[in-house]
Amino acid sequence: MEIHHCNLNIHYTAPKSVWDKLETVYQQMPYWCKDKENGYSWYGKEGKKIEVSIEPSGLSFYAKLPQKQWEQWIILFKKRASQALGFEVGEPEEGYEFEIYDEK
Repeated sequence: MEIHHCNLNIHYTAPKSVWDKLETVYQQMPYWCKDKENGYSWYGKEGKKIEVSIEPSGLSFYAKLPQKQWEQWIILFKKRASQALGFEVGEPEEGYEFEIYDEK
C-alpha cells in the first residue's frame, strides 16, 4: 500500500455553506466511515484509510491505499465536489485557483 497526499483548492476561509455541501459529498463517497467524532474518514479496514483536514494550503487528504484505488477515489471526489460547489475543484499545484472568501 502506498501513502498519498493531496491538497485541493478549497480555502480554509470558506463559509459554512461550503462545508455543509462538502459534508454531503463526504457522506456520499465510497467507504465512508460515518464517524465524525474523530474527523472525517473513509475505509478504516485492512490498513486502508483516507483522512481529510482543513489546512492553510487547502483541503488536505492523506491516504493509505493502492495507487489505482486512490486515483479512482480522488477523481470521483473532485468531480462530485466540483458539482456541489459550482467551481472546478483540483490541486493548486496543477493550476486550480482558490475561491477566496471574506473571513467575516
